[in-house]
Amino acid sequence: MAKREKLIDPGNWASLKPFGIGENRPNNYAELWRAAKENRGRLRYAWRILRQGTCDGCALGTKGMHDWTMDEIHLCNIRLRLLRLNTMPALDPALLADAAALSRKSGAELRELGRLPYPMVRRRGEPGFTRIGWEEALDLAGGALREAAPGRFGFYMTSRGEPNENYFAAQKAVRALGSNSIDNAARVCHSPSTVMLKETLGVAATTCSYEDWIGTDLIVFIGSNVANNQPVAMKYLYHAKKAGTRIAVVNPYREPGMEKYWVPSNVESAVFGTRIADAYFQIHTGGDVAFLTGVLKHLVERGWADESFVADHTTGFGETRDLLGRLSWEELETGCGLDSAEMLRLATMIGQARGAVFVWSMGITQHEFGEDNVRAIVNLGLSKGFVGREGCGLMPIRGHSGVQGGAEMGAYATVLPGGSPLADAARFSELWGFEVPTAKGRTAPEMIDAAHDGELDVLVSSGGNFLEVLPDPAYTRAALSRARLRVHIDICVSGQMLVDPAETVLLLPAQTRYEMVGGVTETSTERRVIFSPEVEGPRIEGAWPEWRIFTELAARARPEIADKVRYEGTPQIRAEIAAAAPAYDGIQNLARFGDQFQYGGPRLCAGWTFPTPDGKARFSAVSPPPLRRADGSYTVATRRGKQFNSMVHERKDSLTGAVRDAVLMNPADADREGYSDGDPVVLSSATGEMRGRVLRAPIAPGNLQVHWPEGEVLLDRSRRSPQAGIPDYKSAEVMIKHPSD
Repeated sequence: MAKREKLIDPGNWASLKPFGIGENRPNNYAELWRAAKENRGRLRYAWRILRQGTCDGCALGTKGMHDWTMDEIHLCNIRLRLLRLNTMPALDPALLADAAALSRKSGAELRELGRLPYPMVRRRGEPGFTRIGWEEALDLAGGALREAAPGRFGFYMTSRGEPNENYFAAQKAVRALGSNSIDNAARVCHSPSTVMLKETLGVAATTCSYEDWIGTDLIVFIGSNVANNQPVAMKYLYHAKKAGTRIAVVNPYREPGMEKYWVPSNVESAVFGTRIADAYFQIHTGGDVAFLTGVLKHLVERGWADESFVADHTTGFGETRDLLGRLSWEELETGCGLDSAEMLRLATMIGQARGAVFVWSMGITQHEFGEDNVRAIVNLGLSKGFVGREGCGLMPIRGHSGVQGGAEMGAYATVLPGGSPLADAARFSELWGFEVPTAKGRTAPEMIDAAHDGELDVLVSSGGNFLEVLPDPAYTRAALSRARLRVHIDICVSGQMLVDPAETVLLLPAQTRYEMVGGVTETSTERRVIFSPEVEGPRIEGAWPEWRIFTELAARARPEIADKVRYEGTPQIRAEIAAAAPAYDGIQNLARFGDQFQYGGPRLCAGWTFPTPDGKARFSAVSPPPLRRADGSYTVATRRGKQFNSMVHERKDSLTGAVRDAVLMNPADADREGYSDGDPVVLSSATGEMRGRVLRAPIAPGNLQVHWPEGEVLLDRSRRSPQAGIPDYKSAEVMIKHPSD
């Protein structure tokens, strides 16, 4: 499948203007200077992190500044922006004496204060935080957990920088406390992908490797903007284009970075840029099922499907084909906003391809019908047998270095380590020496609901910021203020820590992945388990590794099983991971820089052998969701700008030119409404209002986009997908008006 790359390929140049002068694009060389300036006090330590550590940004996965896809430098702006979180010194603890003053600062300003130096506590009626010793803090939290019934506490873990060892120790600690109420950031990004891939293919992760991109006939990006979220992936696409790979993008907005991109470390691309997308399909927000089903309908009706593969290796195709026959082109066109000819255009590209990789992200999953979106993508892949062989695959690309391992370590309310169902609790009870519960735990959104309703006594949050992550921030703030005890484990201050306590708020300082004795591991999108060693450098004296914090909380709450939950170090945790999750056998041997293995090998389902009960993959008969938009209204989706997760790095996005309050709007819609660029507007939904300014943009008519988390005020917190429980961040119905109306 792999093709030979052209040495120089002017046909893929984006512009004859050298270095993209005058174009909206990241200034990568300025980012290098900024990183050097930010870390100038600890420049040697920062350099050692880059050279020796596994990146704590997106989930492409690195060994220092190299990876396993190509022998070139692997370094991006996201990693450079996150570097300061690892090198900054402790903050002045006197600043925490006035929580009200701190609450007026932005998230970026709070992070810039520095690292949390030691445990601190704030009790009801107190203006701020005061120092507390580790023993007192752990006894306080452990006592509260001991008194709380298993259904009245919850644990949440973010994904940025979290290694597998923290996840595994945390989930074991929570199960030792008698509950499955532990969840992580995967819940609000790729949980529908995990559920549906397991249901349809028998696996719960990407089926291919990044190397399958390079030289395959076709890559289809659906609801995914790797130019912004996984920048080094653009280097992979540069090489893919040079090897003859065609790229199609399905998205309501023509992402500038997916049309052309300047890869700074490749001379040809740095000078002339690279034209990325060969075809762009601008569907309505939420129109993925209708569009992809239309594409499948063309493939089937024209005989372009791989009938032999379908007959021998799949089930459910008959029901799917019957549904395709009942769906009219008019219904599909109305559902996606494009005509049948556009569906045929993509069907032709897929039909002519010998191999293809389908890549998707949160534009697919963050809908209340996210599971059906994933099913529709799987259907397309199965129709041509594009799984389990070179240059083929289904890839839910991850945006955070820790998120792939989170659920696989069992830090999930709905599964145990290795993706084992809760019904397998007896096996883990025998392994760990205490009873593991079988009842489903609360997901992250359900924890907030319980706190809001007075049904949660203790909420433990490792990193993250619920105020910036979940829909309806006012509701979330109220919920946080009602939990009797909140325990925030983090490296720096976040806004949720400053919400007034119902009774008590504890702040516990954590170590970064680079500070942990014994080293740690992460799992990349392509299922590569990578060792990241401890990196020599300055330390925050009062910070603890999170695995130790979680297990110590369980030991204090249940002293009778303390010896069963405590660990001596991360090597012991890795040995237990290997015993608990068979796919991770080999993690116990990772001990040095560069150590890694790819569980399942380069491709899952190789040889078209699927780990399902009948050994076959499964088609799904998926009907397009009904349109809900009233006349005169728009569908608004939240999007990322110059940020990582909810951490905003710049007011202006260098790729789109949009500032944080921009409302991206189709020019024809803006003309009809009488708006020019920069005009102030108010967006109103059933749940809230947001003020912004119009930015005419290449987005499908009837659709708007606003930045996240600012746009969360417009989202309905009750809209969640039925199986994964992911909140709907992508399809709020809004009216638009001038502020004076």
